[in-house]
Amino acid sequence: MASDPLYINDRITIAGWELTEQFVLAGGPGGQNVNKVSTSVQLFFNIPNSPSLNERVKVNAVKLAGKRLSKEGVLMIEASRFRSQDRNREDARDRLKDLILEAAKPPPPPRKKTKPTKGSIERRLKEKSGRAEVKKMRGRPFGD
Repeated sequence: MASDPLYINDRITIAGWELTEQFVLAGGPGGQNVNKVSTSVQLFFNIPNSPSLNERVKVNAVKLAGKRLSKEGVLMIEASRFRSQDRNREDARDRLKDLILEAAKPPPPPRKKTKPTKGSIERRLKEKSGRAEVKKMRGRPFGD
């Protein structure tokens, strides 16, 4: 079932034909409504075959998806937090948007190598010799 396109940010928009929605019966509170109406939403999105995402975002999204990803690379987001189908549909789409935004974040800057300060080297060596002295004192007494 095709749906509306999902706007992620100014560079990424997922076309409606890439998203598949399935409505199923939800458990939990809700009385007779839960037993009659399929309010829970399962949103499917095939990450590896999506033309909307670049390779870096795809790789990051697969890592972030975890257990929600099938062997074929299809992400399934299930939303049954609300009692109405429309709100659950919005919730599933928002969760997909959050996952892709997280995957699209730029990588952190590389770490700059720094040398330890003279003071920190001296403190480390002093503490080290102090530990050695304590351990030396644990041995057998010398020359009685």
